[in-house]
Amino acid sequence: MKRNSGFSLVELMIVIVIIGVLAAVAVPIYNNNVTKAKMSEADASLGSLRTQLRVYYGENGEYPTRATATHVINDTWNDIKVGEITGKYFTDSSFTYLSADGSSYTLTCAAGGILNSNRTLDQAGTLAGGI
Repeated sequence: MKRNSGFSLVELMIVIVIIGVLAAVAVPIYNNNVTKAKMSEADASLGSLRTQLRVYYGENGEYPTRATATHVINDTWNDIKVGEITGKYFTDSSFTYLSADGSSYTLTCAAGGILNSNRTLDQAGTLAGGI
């Protein structure tokens, strides 16, 4: 007699269920890691801008004054050139600076549909938003 070789329907269903369970576990973990990557890119760029502001403060004794939020690229207070803070998720135009009095400031990374809200950094080093 000839024996049929192959998988039974039950065996195939078990494999499909196992793959489904693995996918159900892996997808949320992947999405969480993507969100963390977006936040990390914004934080790294904001940190670079903060360093530039500290240098300016050290040289001038105050932060540069801006009555309204302005883009940081091509501004007089930093040495950052076009493309230096552009990453996978954010571009140079995503970052703005505001300091009404010269003693405090707010750096902002615009959410731009990438994060749920704008990510901000102040002179004290407090990061907020973005989640």
